[in-house]
Amino acid sequence: MSRIKQGFRVELAPTTEQRVRLAQHAGLSRVVENFCLALVRVTLDQRAAVRTYGVPDQQLTPVPWSAPALEKAWRAAHPTAFPWFRQAGLSSRVPKEACRVRAAGLKNWAGYRRGARRGRRVGFPTWRKRKHGMRFRYDADRARPTGERTIALPGIGPVATREDMSWLTGRLGDGRARIIGATVREQVGRWWVSFQIDIDRTDINTTRTAPADAPTCGVDLGLKTFAVIADDTGEVEEVHAPRPLTSAQRRLRRANKALARTQRGSNNRAKAVRKVAAIHLTVANRRADFLHQLTTRLARTKRALAVESLNVAGMVRNRRLARAVSDAGFAEFVRQLQYKTGWYGSKVWAADRWYPSSKTCGDCGAINARLTLADRTWACPCGAAHDRDHNAARNLLAAMHAAA
Repeated sequence: MSRIKQGFRVELAPTTEQRVRLAQHAGLSRVVENFCLALVRVTLDQRAAVRTYGVPDQQLTPVPWSAPALEKAWRAAHPTAFPWFRQAGLSSRVPKEACRVRAAGLKNWAGYRRGARRGRRVGFPTWRKRKHGMRFRYDADRARPTGERTIALPGIGPVATREDMSWLTGRLGDGRARIIGATVREQVGRWWVSFQIDIDRTDINTTRTAPADAPTCGVDLGLKTFAVIADDTGEVEEVHAPRPLTSAQRRLRRANKALARTQRGSNNRAKAVRKVAAIHLTVANRRADFLHQLTTRLARTKRALAVESLNVAGMVRNRRLARAVSDAGFAEFVRQLQYKTGWYGSKVWAADRWYPSSKTCGDCGAINARLTLADRTWACPCGAAHDRDHNAARNLLAAMHAAA
């Protein structure tokens, strides 16, 4: 029995009073995170000042980097500095997780400075503001379903959900899953809870396993056609993305203009902000739905998939392509394929980033170094005529078989 970590998100249907309590807990989380950051900054400034007097580092006040140290400081300070915390009867689990979130950010920053953390640059944590959104966390299974449409949230009480949770409650009941954390978040006035669960997916994966005789394929990603899928059976499929951001540009433009005309701090401005946010939420949901449906279908029906190793971060630096690349969601497509193929018994093979899949002739192997992004078709001196995307997908498939 193999267990994995997985998320399960469901939308809440809180009452008016519960919405107020949810917002209070989100504010509490923001206050605790800023308290922790202020404490670390004050300690660092104090150490820098005392160090000028020649005091060795061993004798300086230790910096509360860890979550236990930050939580200890919060427990000592809140009775006098934040008396409303106890008076309002808010959950004590929220500050605990807020300290962990802040400690994780400090750890990531310190790791990047030492060179122990790879990837994008990680800066020193900044103040959390109300405009950054409302969210808070519970540790372990403090927040958990109590029925198929009810969730118990500490400090708030039983909250109804808009979706059925029998998929999760059934697995929690027989021990196939356990909750290891929960995050509550608000977007456009709607509240969601995301459970982080440790789950045994054996029954699901076995039922949905890709057939042993399923075809292998090469997948070429592009902007004009989102994906060209070439099977080893000779079939070629073109998949077109909905381009949700592009289709929403007119509505976004009007909504942003209306927002710019409002007065800061007014009720009309708050309404305009929600309207812009609602459009962005719809865009994100449409993109996520498209990517999940496509990656699930491929992982369940293909034995192996060859994909490109795209430098998406470099592609978005091109101001002419940045919006289209971001709208497509190439990196998320590959990420979903990688974990879903692990679920369903298939596999993903990634070509080298510099592999010239589009420029290589699939018949003779010659490389057309003069091929540009504007060239959708090209002819090889050997006499073969190629569609750029179809040729790239076949070349990826051939490279995966050659590497096997």
